[in-house]
Amino acid sequence: MASVPTAPVVAVGLVGGYSAARLSGRRELAGVVLAVAGTVCGRTWLRSRGPVVTGVLLGTYTAAFGAAHPLAKKLGAWPSVLTVAAAATATTYLLADRPTSNASA
Repeated sequence: MASVPTAPVVAVGLVGGYSAARLSGRRELAGVVLAVAGTVCGRTWLRSRGPVVTGVLLGTYTAAFGAAHPLAKKLGAWPSVLTVAAAATATTYLLADRPTSNASA
């Protein structure tokens, strides 16, 4: 298990980034929130899961951010952000944060 639970950080990065941009009117603030959350997660994933899983999860995080934009045209802004955040958060939990079962007898 990761030393820092990263699934909530992924959610905060995506939802918080959108919220920061929406409330401030400054899109670059969203980039700062996304980058900080991504850096925290990336460092944690690299230490706990290695470069392959880190690459997959950073790709998922980035793809979620990118997918929110065209999805917003179909669902609306908030539903889109919440949908991609849920997907990225679930993926992160499954690949990085889920406790491993120790089958000790």
